[in-house]
Amino acid sequence: MTLSALIVAGIFLLVLFSLIFTRIRPSQVFASAAVVCFLTGLVPAESVLQKAVNPGLVTLVVLLLTSLGLEKARWLRSISDGLIGGSLRGSLLKLTSATALSSAFLNNTAVVAALASSVKAQRRHPPAKLLLPLSYAAILGGTLTLIGTSTNLIVNSFVLDRGMPALDFFAFLPIGACATVVGLGVLLVANRLLPEGPVDEETFAQYLLEAEVAANSPLDGRSVEQNKLRRLETLYLIEIVRGGQTISPVAPTEVLRNGDKLIFSGDIRDLERLKDIEGLRLFAFEDEALHLDLTEVVLTPSSTIIGESLKSCQFRTRFDAAVVAMRRGGDRISGKLGEIPLQAGDALLLAVGQDFKHHRNIDKNFYVISGSEVQRQLSWRDSWLLGAGFAVVVAGAAVGVFSLLKGLVVLLGCMIGLNIVSTSELQRRFPFQIWIIIASALVLAEAFSASGLADTLASGMRATLEDAGPSVGLIAIFLLTLLLTELMTNNAAAALVFPLAWGLAESFGVSWMPFVMAVAYGASASFLTPFGYQTHLIVQNLGGYHLRDFMRCGLPLTIIYSLTVLTLLPLVFPFYS
Repeated sequence: MTLSALIVAGIFLLVLFSLIFTRIRPSQVFASAAVVCFLTGLVPAESVLQKAVNPGLVTLVVLLLTSLGLEKARWLRSISDGLIGGSLRGSLLKLTSATALSSAFLNNTAVVAALASSVKAQRRHPPAKLLLPLSYAAILGGTLTLIGTSTNLIVNSFVLDRGMPALDFFAFLPIGACATVVGLGVLLVANRLLPEGPVDEETFAQYLLEAEVAANSPLDGRSVEQNKLRRLETLYLIEIVRGGQTISPVAPTEVLRNGDKLIFSGDIRDLERLKDIEGLRLFAFEDEALHLDLTEVVLTPSSTIIGESLKSCQFRTRFDAAVVAMRRGGDRISGKLGEIPLQAGDALLLAVGQDFKHHRNIDKNFYVISGSEVQRQLSWRDSWLLGAGFAVVVAGAAVGVFSLLKGLVVLLGCMIGLNIVSTSELQRRFPFQIWIIIASALVLAEAFSASGLADTLASGMRATLEDAGPSVGLIAIFLLTLLLTELMTNNAAAALVFPLAWGLAESFGVSWMPFVMAVAYGASASFLTPFGYQTHLIVQNLGGYHLRDFMRCGLPLTIIYSLTVLTLLPLVFPFYS
């Protein structure tokens, strides 16, 4: 193995280690690796610049920008209330089918965020029985078309970078449709493995809220029992934070002191109970500029405040909102709310000010689940015009009248002209991290190939699988991608495995198409953990799910999905054509 191949191998191992075992952002990991490839001369400057404007990558960026307007359309929210009615099985079938179909053409994060609020608000069935299948259905629907998920467009970017024609718009449909139908069937059965819960109270059960014993409070010097803090019907005193010490569990005889932080768990709709206790301070209630018609948000993976605490990031000043309560899936969090390091997927209940909805950084940091209407909704006229325009772009690209990129650019220009989106919105929501990841991954892929490492690994794999043939190699690529997408993100997994898949196809002397599609379908199979896909972070908190819930429902889905895909891949995309 040459020196350059050894350097590239070291870079790839460091990238894998950083993505799996550290909290460093994937964009920073990939960008650093690409810079090393450039500085060491593994990839020339001209190639680096070409990767940054790869047609497939530009198409993905424009599509994500176009989706900003589609998110404002009224269709999803208008039909979502009609999806849940009758039996649980019937509601589940309607909800997941509509979600899968919508996700084939729309941004699946926006689809899940829009539908999740209706699922959470309904009173017919336990939300925990519906929310995780909602996220799974969005993933399955994304496998139907080229634009169904960013993963498919990332794979398309790599194909274009190899000098091959772009993947057809509906190239994913035959296998994706079968996998989606089978997957939705599994969800109807596996749904019974999800936790039971009260129809309208489960979503509130795990919230933590904080109050403080005020100076000169009548609560001071009296026990918890004497202050009647153990007799609240739906709120439970679970911790007292006194100085740097945490007292838990809290005994009825525990004596309160001025300055104690009292941590309650329970139904946040009963905040008024705490407000009525003399000598107990809730900071959000003290600020008359904040509205107590609470807004529920979930922290996005791209948020700039991840890893910081509410206090260190100056949350109140930055967002014109105060955090009333916090929840982290079904996991227990402890300590003062203002000092807990924030994580992607954390659910926050906010008392918001007048300027909250006008802050430019809201949609970058949060998925707004319920409460104040933060994002402007289009009129019905503009919604249908936008829908018709998008349908024309999709149809034209599908039949080859024009390229998808050209159609999206024209549509985006019309959206700006009609004031559906503003240039400031586009600037604020520009998918910089995705662009950095893919452009850097393309640089890494070139270094992987140019150094000879791809050929060396592919030859080694072929020698190992010589007697088994390309079918076993195809299975290995799929399973490797599936494993990595659960350990990191789906986009990162696709970017890392693609060069190996391409090299293995060339080593066997067979068509690259089944191997490339194995990467795409494998990267979309994020069903086992809440970390691999961002829609999981939305539903994790709303449904109060633990990791074990993802495993129980996701494992049978992963097995059936994998068997379906692996059976159909060599049939739909033959090794020899």
